Formats: sequence, C-alpha cells, structure tokens
Amino acid sequence: MADDLFGAAREDRLASRAPLADRLRPRRLDDIVGQDQLIGPGKPLRVLIEADRLSSVILWGQPGTGKTTLARVIAGHTAKAFETLSAVTAGVKDVREVVARAEQRLGERGQGTILFLDEVHRFNKSQQDALLPSVESGLLTLIGATTENPYFEVNPPLLSRSTLFRLEPLDDAASRALIAKALEAEGASIDDEAADHLAARSNGDGRHTLTSLEVAVTLARGRSEGAPVVVSLADAEAALGTKALRYGRDDHYDVISAFIKSIRGSDANAGLYWLATMLEAGEDARFIARRLVILASEDIGEADPLSLLVATAAAQAVEYVGLPEAQLNLAQAVIHLATAPKSNRTIVAIGQARADVRDKPSSGVPAHLRDAHYQGAAKIGHGDGYDYPHDDPRGWVPQQYLPPEVADQQYYVPSSHGREREIADRMARLRQTTETSPEPGS
Repeated sequence: MADDLFGAAREDRLASRAPLADRLRPRRLDDIVGQDQLIGPGKPLRVLIEADRLSSVILWGQPGTGKTTLARVIAGHTAKAFETLSAVTAGVKDVREVVARAEQRLGERGQGTILFLDEVHRFNKSQQDALLPSVESGLLTLIGATTENPYFEVNPPLLSRSTLFRLEPLDDAASRALIAKALEAEGASIDDEAADHLAARSNGDGRHTLTSLEVAVTLARGRSEGAPVVVSLADAEAALGTKALRYGRDDHYDVISAFIKSIRGSDANAGLYWLATMLEAGEDARFIARRLVILASEDIGEADPLSLLVATAAAQAVEYVGLPEAQLNLAQAVIHLATAPKSNRTIVAIGQARADVRDKPSSGVPAHLRDAHYQGAAKIGHGDGYDYPHDDPRGWVPQQYLPPEVADQQYYVPSSHGREREIADRMARLRQTTETSPEPGS
C-alpha cells in the first residue's frame, strides 16, 4: 500500500513538472489541433480510429506535427494491446519480443496488438524485414512514425502493406489555437503581436510553439508581481531568441512587390535581401516559390528557358525538403532569375492572343487543320490541303495556321535578349524562306 501511495505521489510530481507540451498532449481526437484533412469529421483516418478498424499505417510529417500524439490517441481508442518502440534504441530482439507477446495475447485472449514504432526510418532493412511477416499476417498492426520521406526510407514491401498518411505543418491558425489552449492552462494572456510572433516563428512545429510559449510565460510571470500574467512581444522575442519584424498585411504585399521588382531589375543582392526579409518574418515559403515560378515566365520567358526549370525545382524543394534547408534552393533560384536575361514577350503574347479571341469573331479552325482521322472526315474536306512539315527536308513548310480573321497577327515577337536573339534570327530565316521558296506542290 505504501509503495502504491509513494508511486502515485511520484507520478503526480512528475506530471506537474512535465514540459507544457507533454501536459497539454491531447487525449481525444477533438483535442488535436490541425490535421483536419485526416481527422476532421468524416475523414478516413478518423473513421478508422473511431471504429477501431485501423490497419497498418505510416505517419509522415515534420517534427511537431503530432505523429506521437496521434498514436497515443489511437491507443486510447482501441481495444487492442498497444506496444511502443523507438527505432533509435530498439533492435530485432525487441521486435521479436513484441511479436511473442502479440502471439500470446492472441492465443490466450483473442486480443490483437498495435505496435507504435517511432522514427521507423532509423530501422535498417533487416530490422524492417523482421516486422514484415507479422504485419503481413495481421498479427501486428503497425503505426510507424517518420520525419523522412517513406518512399526512400521504408522498405517497399513494408510500405506496400501500410497506408501512408501525411501530417502537414501547423499553419498560423492552428498555431494560434494551440497558443490559446496553452494560455488557458497556464492562466495567462498574451499580446496580439506576441502571439503573431510565436505563431510565425513556429515553422509548423507545435512542440516548438509550446516550448517557446512556456519560456515566455515564465518570463512574464517573473515580472508580474501578483498582477495578471500577460506575455508581451519582448517576452516572445526573448523566448525565441529572435527579434520580431514588422510584417503586417501591408508589408506582405509591399515586400513581395519589392522582391519581384528587384529580380525583374536584375539586382540579385536586393532579391536576396527581400527573400531574407520574408523568411525572417515567417512568410509561407510556398507563396515565395509560386511567385518565382510565375516570374520565370512573366519576366524571363524564352530569353532563358532554364529559369522556369530552376524556379519549378525550387518550388519542389520547398515541398520535399522544407525550411530551413529550402532557403538554399530559394536563394539559388533568386540568384539565377535575377542574373538571367529578361523578356516580357511571353506575357505580352498571351495577352494579345486572348484579347483577339475575346474581341474578334472567328470562323473557326481552317479546314486543312481540322481532324481528319475519323471515318468520313475526308469527305467533308477535313485535312484537305494540309502539308506535313516532316515530309519537307527543312522540317518546316510555309502554311497558314491562324483563322483568316487574325492571319496577319504576330503575338510573339522575340526580344534581342539572351536566347530570344537566336529565336528571332531563326524566325527571320523562316520568313525569308517563305518569301523565296515556291509553294509546296507547285
């Protein structure tokens, strides 16, 4: 009895001293902040958890998105036994012991077993293979958690027997909701600027948000002297070790405008400065990447076609790598786009073409360009008079492709910058060939 009393007291003291992130760890699905795409009402993962019909899953997401929290909530919803291993410290021997206990439970009580394997990517191939027979037979229901891309780090046979769920970084709204819950638990309040700063600097990591807030509350409580505890911007800055940048709604639009105009103006240094400003202020990296992809076609185009590939690759890197490392990919894209030759002829061309489509009545597709593949098309003149360019040794024939109403329009006019100079020369040679060559078939 004494041991039980001392044990209970020890647990109570440990709970009271636990970090805020552990004290606020949700016990129910409805308490989890964010991940509505997975556990919102009627969503697949929520339905499976509530029905206790969950099969093996891999939870993939950056630190602080709630993988372990979700696994613990599942433990509270299931009638199965729940075992936990960390791939950092566990080995094949530990897996075999879990399998043995699972076999015993199933044989004695008919009870299934869920194994939560944290950091599953830390298991090597042989360790993952040791799990495979038990997962395949259904003896174990695996919940694997990983911060790494499972398509690279989890053995294909194990991945193919699991359903992959990706947990997204917490957005600002989810971070603010988490901050509100924590403040209620701590009996404190917060200035709006301080809350914005904490949410913006969380990088989608709920654990980091709560850890920083706990420090900020402690600082605010230390100077409150019995007054209500209010976390100030200074407290938030001290907790995070970073100064808050002024970056409101107006700044969002002003800074992105300066960013785009700097790159358009071929000033790589200014482009990098405004990129750094946005990153320091917690701007969404995906928004920055989207603007670079647009700029690559709007302000550079065929003057340097590689720019679109570079910008698109940077956007993919933001999704695959994430911040802070993806800042390197964004910076490389900024430097490439800023130093590339510039041309706005793509946006001018599509703008003029769309204006003509809207404003000028068209007689439609010329007969020689219409589809002639289906039966009877030739009888109504479809394809009649079409010249196949590949039959000409030049790989090109002079031929009208526009409707007659706009036949003389030239939407794309290459500039003299970068690769567009080569395009302009080639188009001029083609026009000269048109003027000096006889018509095909003559």
